[in-house]
Amino acid sequence: MRARIELTDLILNIEIGSYSSKDIVPDKHILDLALLIDPKLVLIDEDEMDRVFDYDPLILEIQRKAEEMRYESQERFITRIVDECVRYREIKSIEVFLRKTPILGLSGELGVRLEVEEPDVINLRNGS
Repeated sequence: MRARIELTDLILNIEIGSYSSKDIVPDKHILDLALLIDPKLVLIDEDEMDRVFDYDPLILEIQRKAEEMRYESQERFITRIVDECVRYREIKSIEVFLRKTPILGLSGELGVRLEVEEPDVINLRNGS
């Protein structure tokens, strides 16, 4: 049995990259986030918030990190997302997909995906 919390197609208010005046600057950065959690936090016997994983503070912190500075790379922002996720003991694994559009004035999206499995989450949590 597995339980996942999934956030899809969150358009971030973020600045990423270095561009010249001749470059086509992406107008959207879009985040997908999937978090593996304990199924006991989904299969609950009473409808009470203290029995589930409250993801709202995590999403608010990700948005705050997006807006607090300009990033040179998608990879640095993804790293900061993972750093925030490992603070929550309820999270067992993390999948982050950050993408931008348009690409060189063409259709499509270009992104970076990172999957952090449970042993790696534990190591990151322990500072290894």
